[in-house]
Amino acid sequence: MQSSSRLNLVGSSPAFQHALKTIHRLAPVDATVLIGGESGTGKELAARALHYLGPRSDQPFIPVNCGALSDTLFESELFGHERGAFTDAKQSSQGLVGEAEGGTLFLDEIDTLTAKAQGALLRFLQDKSYRRVGGKGYSQANVRVLVASNADLDILVQQQRFRQDLLYRLNVLCVTLPPLRERHGDALELANTFITRLGHQYRTAGRTLHPEAIAFIEQYSWPGNVRELENVIHREFLMSDGDELRCEETRQRLAIATRDDVCARSFKDAKAQAIAEFERRYVAELLAQAGGKITDAAKLAGKDRSAFGKLVKKYTIEADFGDFALN
Repeated sequence: MQSSSRLNLVGSSPAFQHALKTIHRLAPVDATVLIGGESGTGKELAARALHYLGPRSDQPFIPVNCGALSDTLFESELFGHERGAFTDAKQSSQGLVGEAEGGTLFLDEIDTLTAKAQGALLRFLQDKSYRRVGGKGYSQANVRVLVASNADLDILVQQQRFRQDLLYRLNVLCVTLPPLRERHGDALELANTFITRLGHQYRTAGRTLHPEAIAFIEQYSWPGNVRELENVIHREFLMSDGDELRCEETRQRLAIATRDDVCARSFKDAKAQAIAEFERRYVAELLAQAGGKITDAAKLAGKDRSAFGKLVKKYTIEADFGDFALN
């Protein structure tokens, strides 16, 4: 078993701690987990935590970017193939499922799968049986399947771009990683963690953040989330002339980009975005205070449970919707 910090899951905010609590609760449960969250929030880190905190930790963890899988060769890449099964099959392959045997298969960007690939995956998830392309018999896989998406799969189902029966199969358990803008105080904690790691990596200790950089890190909304913050700190660490990181060039560049973005938006759009950001942050904070329970959070907000629940679903925030929910 490993601590969250050793798994690179760093943050003390209530919103992030709630997600961590869910990860720890789901890690021992050998069932499919759907990991949601915006791009850059650390969905693969969450998947690795679910694996390494669970009973399969000493077995393989195989991450797969679904967007990079060829549609025509999807089944052979996932399930493997026999030699001569098709033109380029010069030797047999055990496939990604075979590589993950005994461990965890992590399917990232699950929303990018084509209809054909979705059908093949659904058949596999029903009983974990599969057949290699060109093979004669079926094999039984012993793998845990984790999936992730930064898209709203419910909306994709409504748009008929994602199979509803597959979503039902995938969404057995779920955890959603909050965006960095809702993790109050975590940006600075993460920045200092990155500086420490970079100091070890480049053998350059003693680097710190200038007060101006601290103010910027705490105030900026970080639309690219933790990945954007890490890239900024990495660049500043390498390009800084002294021991204090000022993030001056980054601040100037982002200030120009923000100004241009604001000028390009209408008042109506800007107002709508501000309201949406407030609602999401407000709902997330109340849920954190209420331990993720919808009923208690609704009471704190002075709203009807049903109305509050709709806000939670609207912003895909982790919550406990009932006595049988695990998250």
